Amino acid sequence: MATAKKASATPKPAAKPKAAPAKSPVSKAPVRKASAKKLPAKAPQAKKAAVAKPEKIEKPKKAKLVRDSFTIPKTEYVVLDELKQRAAKLTRPAKKSELLRAGIKLLASLSDAAFLTALEQVPAIKTGRPTLGS
Repeated sequence: MATAKKASATPKPAAKPKAAPAKSPVSKAPVRKASAKKLPAKAPQAKKAAVAKPEKIEKPKKAKLVRDSFTIPKTEYVVLDELKQRAAKLTRPAKKSELLRAGIKLLASLSDAAFLTALEQVPAIKTGRPTLGS
């Protein structure tokens, strides 16, 4: 009788499966192998010559703007429109606010007598908002 070999009492350890390579949680892009070619080195930047900085030119502060409203007779409002058209014909378009500011500058440059004469030529009007129902 042939004796059969008995299996050993201790089992052999099974082969471990290969673990997948660990992925970086930060980068989801596939890892590329370094190629044999080297990338061309970046050209060294020329050192900037030490140039003395010129003194900063102080910009004039912007004037604070004030928003206001006023009542003006229709006839004078039409004159503002005519002045706007006149300025456009002279190749210098102007806004109503520019026309009013130019008028203020002219009034400010007048002598006291001329200023009073200009004021007397403007009739006084009732101030405030006009009533809706008449």
